[in-house]
Amino acid sequence: MIRLIGYFFGIGTVFFLGVAAVVAVYLANVTKDLPDYEVLSNYSPPVTTRVHATNGALMAEYARERRLYLPIQAIPDRVKAAFLSAEDKNFYNHPGVDVTGLFRAIVTNLQQMGSGRRPVGASTITQQVAKNFLLSSDQTIDRKVKEAILSFRIEQAYSKDRILELYLNEIFFGMNSYGIAGAALTYFDKSVTELTIAETAYLAALPKGPNNYHPFRRAEAAIERRNWVIDRMVENGYVTKSEGDEAKKQPLGVSPRNRGSYLFASDYFAEEVRRQIIERYGDNALYEGGLSVRTSLDPRLQVIARKVLQDGLISYDERRGFHGPIKTVEIGSDWGIELSKVQAFSDVPEWKLAVVLATDAKGADIGLQPRKEPSGKVAPERVTGRIPAEAMKWAYRSAKGDRRSAQSPEGVFSPGDVVYVEPTETEGSYRLRQPPRIQGGLVAMDPHTGRVLAMVGGFSYSQSEFNRATQAMRQPGSSFKPFVYAAALDNGYTPASVIMDAPIEIVSGGQVWRPQNYGGGSAGPSTLRLGIEKSRNLMTVRLAQDMGMNLVAEYAERFGIYDKMNPVLAMSLGSGETTVLRMVSAYSVLANGGKQIKPSLIDRIQDRYGKTIFSHEERTCEGCNAQDWENQEEPNIVDNREQVLDPMTAYQITSMMEGVVTRGTAAGKIKLDRPAAGKTGTTNDEKDAWFVGYTPDLVTGLYLGFDNPAPLGRGSTGGSLSAPLFNTFMQQALEGTPPTKFLVPEGMQMIAVNRKTGMAAMEGDPDTIMEAFKPGTGPADTFSVIGGEEYMEPEEILRSSPQANQAVSGGQSGLF
Repeated sequence: MIRLIGYFFGIGTVFFLGVAAVVAVYLANVTKDLPDYEVLSNYSPPVTTRVHATNGALMAEYARERRLYLPIQAIPDRVKAAFLSAEDKNFYNHPGVDVTGLFRAIVTNLQQMGSGRRPVGASTITQQVAKNFLLSSDQTIDRKVKEAILSFRIEQAYSKDRILELYLNEIFFGMNSYGIAGAALTYFDKSVTELTIAETAYLAALPKGPNNYHPFRRAEAAIERRNWVIDRMVENGYVTKSEGDEAKKQPLGVSPRNRGSYLFASDYFAEEVRRQIIERYGDNALYEGGLSVRTSLDPRLQVIARKVLQDGLISYDERRGFHGPIKTVEIGSDWGIELSKVQAFSDVPEWKLAVVLATDAKGADIGLQPRKEPSGKVAPERVTGRIPAEAMKWAYRSAKGDRRSAQSPEGVFSPGDVVYVEPTETEGSYRLRQPPRIQGGLVAMDPHTGRVLAMVGGFSYSQSEFNRATQAMRQPGSSFKPFVYAAALDNGYTPASVIMDAPIEIVSGGQVWRPQNYGGGSAGPSTLRLGIEKSRNLMTVRLAQDMGMNLVAEYAERFGIYDKMNPVLAMSLGSGETTVLRMVSAYSVLANGGKQIKPSLIDRIQDRYGKTIFSHEERTCEGCNAQDWENQEEPNIVDNREQVLDPMTAYQITSMMEGVVTRGTAAGKIKLDRPAAGKTGTTNDEKDAWFVGYTPDLVTGLYLGFDNPAPLGRGSTGGSLSAPLFNTFMQQALEGTPPTKFLVPEGMQMIAVNRKTGMAAMEGDPDTIMEAFKPGTGPADTFSVIGGEEYMEPEEILRSSPQANQAVSGGQSGLF
């Protein structure tokens, strides 16, 4: 018997050793190509890039995987408890594999065999980290063995908190959200610290299968799974039973985050920032790098700029009549369903889509587009209203023929027409609106730093993503003229230099070019000041011809208006193409005393670790970081920017453009409580209407025009269309700020001159002006005319000045 026992023992030992050998060989084969778990120490997951306004408000987020990385210390205990209860209650006690849980899962699966139910898993959080970070998701024994081995090794190399941190920041929650911070924002638009017990439990239920517990498609299953997690939290002692019972009574309350969560009116600005980051760092840095971008956007100014430009576009468009309905739909028994299919502008919340239900002589009955629930279903409520005839009279005129084509609302609408409306102060009453066909761009900038404070690229980003402030190449017209005059003042001319304003013919290549002033006419010999104030084309061409266009081109390129300017005379009238941003940047040089400007929408970029990788501020401050006050001198900010224009020249041209505002082509349009300078611009056939102007601390420029350039209509000039919009924006933007004067450079001489002759004014001369002269210059002693055929006595000019002045007032400038 003993021998038999020994025999079986020997066989068992040999069998055991054989099995051990087989297992050892198997494990050796499995582990020889195991991934290096040490890569977890350098884990850098794709993280969302966030773009902020200057006040910290969130403007935009960019990500392939919507994730915000949170260190374990920033994750609330309640959130940790929910995930431990749902996934691995023994996490802090097992060595990587939960043997007890594993046997329990095996027993459960044996009991459920043949039931069709999905097998119960027993993976610990550590095993899930091993699988998600280092292995594939293959359902094989080899992968499970590797997962277990890696789990033991990971537990030996990293702390439990580090493993849990990796897990909570990596897992997928559905709706393109990754990590607990991203999921909290995506599902509830909250930070993790704001989550309730019910919300935390629902998020903890998702990793098992986000689609299985979808908040809208599988709401019942989602609530059931959430409640199961709550019960486990109660069972494990993380919450009390009463708290758990109360949490289970709560609805899911999922409210997906959408674009409306971002800063209002910032779409064009944010998109331009996105393009610049891609150009500078590439796609991966933007969509995976977790950058923190602080922009120069001033939210208050941005809202003002948006409204001012929109109001200007709407006003112009409505004066030219009604384009017709957006679309026509079948009303049927439920007009809300068909109307909900029409896409509305997401960034013009003041407007609502509506369908015309009936019309009569006094107005139109409308049904408003119903809201959509978070699930995407159309809400059951139906809201109706009315457009009174008084609120839509502008639509009686058809835009097709620009003629009166209706006498009442019945001639404008038919039932089923879809239109935009805007609420009035009277409840249930709306005014008719329409997306304007005309477009435009506006930029506001700090002239001392080049920081873009506001940017509007069109009526609606939802309507068109094309940014007309930075991408539209347009002719600036006469708004370019100040740089022709700046080149002249920088090279020997003075504001009192006299140029002939008379017809001129330019022969080139066998062709004859005859430029004209806007409205025709000419004023004879006139000073440079009068030429820019009245926007005289003929004077500008003669001045450019006298200087040489190569010099004008050099200055245009120095100011950044063009990269390479064609030095032909027509370019002196602004016939080249540039952008609003470039023009505003160039005017900023005039406003700040001639310092180079590098326009910037981005103040600072930090990487995911908080390290600054870009800063727009290039000036240095010596002594700004002193730890203590030891009677040292005040810190000195060293301005290392290039001086691209003589400060005295900058002041002279500024002074001349103050005359544009007070006496020239913008007279009566600009009404600010402080000094302001600027220039109108209107291109041939009035296709573009510009105004660019500034105060000592703010530069703003805008244009209006059709995307496919076409005439805006007679009289649609920069002075009539754009200057009033500039005035409205500046009034609101500067409200509450103290007025300041333009700085007169030291050494500048102010001398009274005759406004017409440019010579020193005689005592008692009524037509005088104080003119700024550089040291060593002054009014001419003898009267001479640039471009004049013969010498004229000053007395003769003065005798003829009434007729000349009449010609000036009667003929405005083209390209003006």
